[in-house]
Amino acid sequence: MEQGKSIWMDGKQVDWKDSTLHFVSNSFQYGFSVFEGIRAYKTATGPAVFRLDAHIKRLFNSAKIIGLDMPFMPQQVSDACCETIAANGYEECYIRPVAYIGEGGMDLDHRNCKVNVGVAVWFWGEYLGAGKIENGTRVKTSSFTRHHINANMTKAKAGGNYMLFQMTRVDALRQGYDEALLLDPQGHVAEGSVENVFIVRDGELITPPLTYILEGITRDSIIRLARHRGLVVREEFFSRDTVYVADEMFFVGTGAEVTPVVEVDDRPIGDGKPGPVTKAMQKLFFDTVHGNTPEFSHWLTPVKAVATSRG
Repeated sequence: MEQGKSIWMDGKQVDWKDSTLHFVSNSFQYGFSVFEGIRAYKTATGPAVFRLDAHIKRLFNSAKIIGLDMPFMPQQVSDACCETIAANGYEECYIRPVAYIGEGGMDLDHRNCKVNVGVAVWFWGEYLGAGKIENGTRVKTSSFTRHHINANMTKAKAGGNYMLFQMTRVDALRQGYDEALLLDPQGHVAEGSVENVFIVRDGELITPPLTYILEGITRDSIIRLARHRGLVVREEFFSRDTVYVADEMFFVGTGAEVTPVVEVDDRPIGDGKPGPVTKAMQKLFFDTVHGNTPEFSHWLTPVKAVATSRG
């Protein structure tokens, strides 16, 4: 993680070191917040944000789900993302908008608390480690279970939900793996700690349905890109032993992008190397985010255009 210069907070740019949060904050104490993870990529015409509208829509949906009244409109937060990229001078970066309660709410009643919104940007390379996108990653099935739909708000990208995901990831890292794989309460494969899952069998892509998992925007992008190129994509439940005998497997997400999985629970996936379908989807994805797939150019929001229009 490379530190940025400034962070947008409630309508203005604040120096990185001054973007502080009060200790007596409902969001700090209880994790009551929502956020997004977005990426901007270098294109021939300057930096552009990938699927910004979809991410901001999910941010506002998450806020609605947990009961946060957003003090800004979606377009204002979208513009803030682009303005903050321009203010920090990045050609490529990770973008983190957050809606939170900056002070008060210690009695678990946030109704009269002010809702704050901030946007930070920084450079973030391969989430799962250098070389993993090219060579693949090793995964361990977690002893933790993905939240049940009646135990937590599984469709909200909420801060408190990520305590589970952090524990699963750190547990896997301590055991010598790169990432964790979570099962749902019925024992079906759900997702990685912060990634959606695809397996490949007989040239077809299979991914878990959205019943328990977050509606991943990269997941949706991969499904659309694959179908556009004529690949069959099925959304269905499958077990971990189905993973063991898959031809290929890969993780997708804003952080992970498209990362091959070459081993699960000490069993090689396929021949233990990134497979041809995975490589094809990687190429298509990276061509798209860098502006080289004209059919999907509408997924890119040019930073320069927004920053210029705002003066």
